Amino acid sequence: MNQNWHSTLIRHLLLLVTGCLLIGLVTGYYGWSLAAGVALYLGWTLKQLLRLHDWLRNHQPDEAPPDGYGLWGEVFDSIYHLQRRDQRVRGRLQAVIDRVQESTAALKDAVVMLDSDGNLEWWNRAAETLLGLKTPQDSGQPVTNLVRHPRFKEYFEQDNYAEPLDIPSPVNDHLRIQLYITRYGNNEHLMLVRDVTRLHQLEQMRKDFIANVSHELRTPLTVICGYLETLLDNVDDVNPRWKRPLSQMQQQGERMQTLLNDLLLLAKLEATDYPSDNQPVPIDSLLRTIKNDAQALSGQRNQTITLDVEADVALKGSETELRSAFSNLVFNAVKYTQDGGHIRIRWWSDGSGAHLSVQDSGVGIDSKHLPRLTERFYRVDSSRNASTGGTGLGLAIVKHVLLRHRARLEISSVLGHGSTFTCHFPPVQVTKSLSPDLIN
Repeated sequence: MNQNWHSTLIRHLLLLVTGCLLIGLVTGYYGWSLAAGVALYLGWTLKQLLRLHDWLRNHQPDEAPPDGYGLWGEVFDSIYHLQRRDQRVRGRLQAVIDRVQESTAALKDAVVMLDSDGNLEWWNRAAETLLGLKTPQDSGQPVTNLVRHPRFKEYFEQDNYAEPLDIPSPVNDHLRIQLYITRYGNNEHLMLVRDVTRLHQLEQMRKDFIANVSHELRTPLTVICGYLETLLDNVDDVNPRWKRPLSQMQQQGERMQTLLNDLLLLAKLEATDYPSDNQPVPIDSLLRTIKNDAQALSGQRNQTITLDVEADVALKGSETELRSAFSNLVFNAVKYTQDGGHIRIRWWSDGSGAHLSVQDSGVGIDSKHLPRLTERFYRVDSSRNASTGGTGLGLAIVKHVLLRHRARLEISSVLGHGSTFTCHFPPVQVTKSLSPDLIN
């Protein structure tokens, strides 16, 4: 195309020069004839430029460029073809966009597009039902201004969206929604929202069932264990041969009581999102107490338990819940570490928050079991758990306590070389310990 334009331009200039020379030959004024011809050509060219400029400034979207002839006719024709090609491309793109919008509008799940600052750009009809978004007045608004649940604000401002968030719907408190956020493009956000009310109701039924059954079993089990204890105290007067079966029944009864207590604790932890007694907890003294209890549990097994604590770092939360979680981790390390093994408890803080690690030199855990360790009743080795008296609920309790304190549990282990359980608490949960004088 450029080569054709060049040849056309050269041809027009040659014709212009030839015509001017012929006029000069007739009139005898070669210079004036050439100057007049060039001036006329430049005037005509300027007129065409002005026509093009006026069309570019004032033309309607589908208005064709002005007519022309010669070199400028080819220019206007080229613009016309480019315009038509652009319209076809835009038509195809618009058809794709319309198709995507139609398909997303048919989804029962909400799809919301947010810019890098979290402002609303686009959403489908389901978002209006689940989140209460309104078109077009909510466009450009920060999503945190429209979804005002405090957990959503924390979730949106964090960098890790690996786990979804379950909250009540802003439209209806009886409606439960689950949100997934994915980053794409130039740090923009794509938010998917699902209605999980039915799943939430089923989960609540399960929790209520376990809590009710645990409460109902607690009283008869207490009565049974009480009578077993009475019979054991007087077994020599009744029949000495009953001592062994009564002892076994008492052991199993105590194990069932421990299981019920753990189930009731889990039900209590799941009842609310945050601890009611959210007070500064002195972690240094708490860990020293747990270490002493672990040393007593170890007994004559010659295990070495060391404690490394940053004394002035405390946590906001429930001391009872944190004691339950930390003691579960430490006591598990004692149970599953061989005689003469080493257990290290460490508490420290840095720019990302506070951390507790419990490291042991025990039997270790195969990597295939790590993702499921915090599930209820999940056992890596059922025979080993039976021998140590575990209920399979310890790490589930740890997980729920940490969730209530905005923390997470990290597990690393190598089979035969021990395990490390690390609790990571965000900076918002960390505070300074009060001195004994201030406490008193």
